[in-house]
Amino acid sequence: MTPDLAPLLFLPGLLNDAVLWRAQIDALADRAAASVADLTLDDEIAAMARRALAAAPERFGLVALSMGGYVAFEILRRAPERVTRLALFDTAASPESDERAATRRQGMDQLKVGRFAGVTTRLLPKLVHASHVHGPVGEAVKAMAERVGGAAFLRQQRAILDRPDSRPTLATIRVPTLVAVGADDLLTPPALAREMHDGIAGSRLHVLPECGHLPPLERPEETSALLRDWLAA
Repeated sequence: MTPDLAPLLFLPGLLNDAVLWRAQIDALADRAAASVADLTLDDEIAAMARRALAAAPERFGLVALSMGGYVAFEILRRAPERVTRLALFDTAASPESDERAATRRQGMDQLKVGRFAGVTTRLLPKLVHASHVHGPVGEAVKAMAERVGGAAFLRQQRAILDRPDSRPTLATIRVPTLVAVGADDLLTPPALAREMHDGIAGSRLHVLPECGHLPPLERPEETSALLRDWLAA
């Protein structure tokens, strides 16, 4: 690893792989030595965090989206001394609501008796802004889900359902922190980002306009610029 490059660990979300962060990794190549954790192999958030820590540099910055944020909070509980800075995109510190948990279980039950459909065009409006449903962003989201596959989807859903309440962790975070969210995110809306921002002393909150749940794909240049500023903080 080049000594003057900051080690960064990127954590994807549900049904995402490294392509989620490709634009940011390329844009920050002059500033950061990036790696992307594989969050497809475990069905517990704690196990995902252990695997990510085992493969990570001794100290690193964390960039996380959605489910990756749940793993980031677990990493901070287990090894806070190893994390130098934190960027949280479109995630939440609160546990799963009863309504969302029921929806997840319904989807898991349907998969057990049928074929994995991935992310369909009908589902895309819940993930990305309407302007991205048809086009390269929507196609990239569908392709990622297909690569991750049904077995990993079930593991990730079990992990999400059983995740702990991370709101008590917020007050323990002492590193430079960026909290960012798409203004039109339907899954983890801006109110949840503000809850994290309010709970993390000194954090910065940024709301991305005309953006849904996946800013790294929907607004790649703005996301990369946010991370560049965060690295310089």
